[in-house]
Formats: sequence, structure tokens, C-alpha cells
Amino acid sequence: MQDSLQVYEDKMNKTLKALENDYMTIRAGRANPHVLDKIKVDYYGTPTPIQQVGNVSIPEARMIVIQPWEKNLLKEIEKAILVSDLGINPTNDGSIIRLVFPELTEERRKELVKDVKKKGEAAKIAIRNIRRDANDSFKKQLKSDEISEDEQADAEAKVQKLTDKMIAQIDKAIEEKSKDLLTV
Repeated sequence: MQDSLQVYEDKMNKTLKALENDYMTIRAGRANPHVLDKIKVDYYGTPTPIQQVGNVSIPEARMIVIQPWEKNLLKEIEKAILVSDLGINPTNDGSIIRLVFPELTEERRKELVKDVKKKGEAAKIAIRNIRRDANDSFKKQLKSDEISEDEQADAEAKVQKLTDKMIAQIDKAIEEKSKDLLTV
């Protein structure tokens, strides 16, 4: 019983982690190296994260500098950034690539907050679906006499408590990212 609860808790934690990783890639008007996390460069035929083919640094608040370890990767990195949904044109000076993040407009900030809330709602739905799967599993165990009614009720109560905790964490993540986006 305890190990079956652990399975659902792990699934809920993965959902929360995925949401947090998603939020890291949303840019908030200042440079954050995590916006590059999903961008892959063709490195000798293998899609490779930018962080693994060069040095990524933030010399000032709204600029990321990428210095590839091999000069021939400059064009590949530039191409990968251009085709990504980052929305920033890279500046290539022959040895490094600069990404300058413009100030976000009020309208763009509000759009990003809507997106943050939408992703948060999707995560909440995923958490609730995991709860439903857990409860269905407990009902099946009850029908096949693997657990008693008391054990089923106890398990469902624990899953509900876990669900409430995860949804509260998602609400907190939504609030923090929204505040971060709306802070000029």
C-alpha cells in the first residue's frame, strides 16, 4: 500500500518539476541562461545543448554571451537560436555570440503571465488525473480483496492530502513567476 502511494507521489513530483523547468525557460526581461536549455546545436550530427558546446556567461543584467569551444560552431549556434522560439536575434562577432534581451513591454508581460497561468492549470489537471488514477487503483484493490474499506478510505485521504499539497505548490510557483514577470 505504502509503495503504491509512493508511485503516485513520484508522478506528482515529476509534474511539479516539469512545470518549474518550463517556467525557467520563460524569459522575464533579464538574462537567464535557462532560456537556452531547450535549444540544441548540431554538433557533428548530434543535437547537443548549447551549454555543452561552449561557455555561457551573463556579463550584464540583460545580456548572455556564448563562447563556443570550437569556432566552427558559431554559425550552428546562431542558426539554432534563430530557429528557436526565443525571439532574440543573436549578434555574432566572429568569436562570441551575444544575446541582448530587450525590456519587455507591459503587453508582452501580461501575455507571458497568461501563459504561466495556462501552464499552471495544465499541471493542476495532470495532478488531479494522477489522483483519479490512484483512487481507481485503490477501488480495484478493494474489489479484489487486496485491501479493506478502511485501508481504501485511508489511502484516498492520503492521496487527497498529497494532491492539495501539490496544487498549493503549483499556485505558489504561478504566483512567483507572475510576480517576477510583472516586476519591471
